[in-house]
Amino acid sequence: MSKLTVEPELFSDIQILITQAKQQAAVAVNASLTMLYWQIGQRIHQAVLKGERAEYGKQVIANLSAQLTSELGKGWGKRNLQYMVQFYEIFPEQQIVHALRAKLSWTHFKQIIHLKDPLQREFYAQMCAVEGWSARTLDDRINSMLFERTALSKKPEELIKMELKKLATQHPVSEALLLKDPYVLDFLGLNDHYLEKDLEDAILRELEQFLLELGAGFSFIARQKRIQLDGDDFYIDLLFYNRQLKRLVAIDLKLGKFKPHYKGQMELYLRWLDKYERQVGEQAPLGIILCAQKNQEQIELLEMDDAGIHVAEYLAVLPKREILHQRLQDAINSAKSRYNPALLGSSDPECSQSGLDSKK
Repeated sequence: MSKLTVEPELFSDIQILITQAKQQAAVAVNASLTMLYWQIGQRIHQAVLKGERAEYGKQVIANLSAQLTSELGKGWGKRNLQYMVQFYEIFPEQQIVHALRAKLSWTHFKQIIHLKDPLQREFYAQMCAVEGWSARTLDDRINSMLFERTALSKKPEELIKMELKKLATQHPVSEALLLKDPYVLDFLGLNDHYLEKDLEDAILRELEQFLLELGAGFSFIARQKRIQLDGDDFYIDLLFYNRQLKRLVAIDLKLGKFKPHYKGQMELYLRWLDKYERQVGEQAPLGIILCAQKNQEQIELLEMDDAGIHVAEYLAVLPKREILHQRLQDAINSAKSRYNPALLGSSDPECSQSGLDSKK
């Protein structure tokens, strides 16, 4: 009797159903474990720590760990129990953990609870949930000091909280969360002497890495995008589109320091793109000028942000972590000290975006 052959379509459909069921089961198990660890942390904290008796608490955790390990096996070591207590102390509100547990694994949470700044923790937790970062990706983002490099980190605390609250309630990612300064381009492998064309060539060779550094939702459109005006030719170095912002993004690459005339050049590109390339439902195009060095006072006087232009430095060689950290903290402190207090009266950062409405 001949063996019947299973139709490929039937086999494929069943295989997909099994895979999906396994993935759903894994997510459910992860969510349950995360909630369990939070509850264990809460119970230990309430029973023996309560913010006091730290030495006594350590001894209780050690004894509890020994008993649990004896009865239940591995996974209940002292360090793990301490993580659970810290987890509860960092995230004391159960509804927040409940909302994040389906997207973040226990490994994610362990990485986040080590961060000292509450705004950092919330930023990485929400970005993990929205963008689906793996634990390894989260580690890379933290090590590259992503939060400190975002435009968001340069804003006052009230506006940062407001932006993160919007992100947590499924609002789209804003440009403040995506735009960075500086951009780390050490993966390009550039030597000490290179031209703008060399920089552009290197970016195109390492486009995948460059897109990761730009952030979520970027798609490459063109290199040296040609613009014709009154018989003259102009060229946009790199043109991208961001799905989350729904905006064309023009990038101009510059060696050396920022110069004031770069603004007029970028404004010309943006107005041309707005007139000839912008589609219905899209926001006005955004410009990014990448320079080896910024002149902050000139950039402020030129009101670049109001023109829809973001000026940022790029780092072809990554400095030592402590040097970069100090540099970023200085930039954050300086930006916040210059921030206009009157802007805090607006409860919605989008109020300043009135000129970026969807095209009628």
